[in-house]
Amino acid sequence: MKVISAVLLTVATGTLCDAFAPAPTSFTRGLHVPNHAVTAATSFTTTTTALSMAFESTEEVELDMEERMTKSIESVKKNLTTIRTGRANPSILDLVKVDYYGSPTPINQMASISVPNSQQLTISPFDKSVMGDIERAIVESDLGLNPNNDGDIIRINIPAITEDRRKELLKQCKSIGEDGKVSVRNVRRDGVDSVKKMEKAGDIGEDESKGSQDDIQKLTDKSVKEIDSIVKNKEKDVMTV
Repeated sequence: MKVISAVLLTVATGTLCDAFAPAPTSFTRGLHVPNHAVTAATSFTTTTTALSMAFESTEEVELDMEERMTKSIESVKKNLTTIRTGRANPSILDLVKVDYYGSPTPINQMASISVPNSQQLTISPFDKSVMGDIERAIVESDLGLNPNNDGDIIRINIPAITEDRRKELLKQCKSIGEDGKVSVRNVRRDGVDSVKKMEKAGDIGEDESKGSQDDIQKLTDKSVKEIDSIVKNKEKDVMTV
């Protein structure tokens, strides 16, 4: 009996040790999977789950779609301001960034920009040591501008636009507008997909699903129409001599 008891005790002890022992590491070692990769995979799963549960009603979907489409429209406006016409406008420098201590920084955050006349811009950096960097960033941009650095102020004379250049600028306007409309339609697709998933899951009925999709389409049409109007006004500005 003592022998049998000893054997049972040994087996039980071994079972408990196995239960609390760390999992075998041979698989992980074989794949050389770093800890941060596992963490990233876990984060991705969590994010995906959160996104799939983001909306609880069609109203939330439509509000999100409206917000994202508005951002697309604002992006079109911002990009169009960088297309220069024959008149001086500080906004043409909005997207020109300077490497300032390793950080890409917009010129309007590093200097004051003035319009002394309709054909000239002046840039007065807060830190005079970066004047060369600002000048270089303007030259390397695709704006076709030639800044004049006198060591204190950078002057930019806005040249008259040739007919060929105007045609190129019109193409840029159309391209920016098309990019904006593609962005809006992508938002529409996401919204419709979300509504269809809610219907499939039984969260909403067929009528509510159809009504929400119709509302999203109306919002899409309105946003596309607004972008067309914005681009058209910019094209008129470009063509004005």
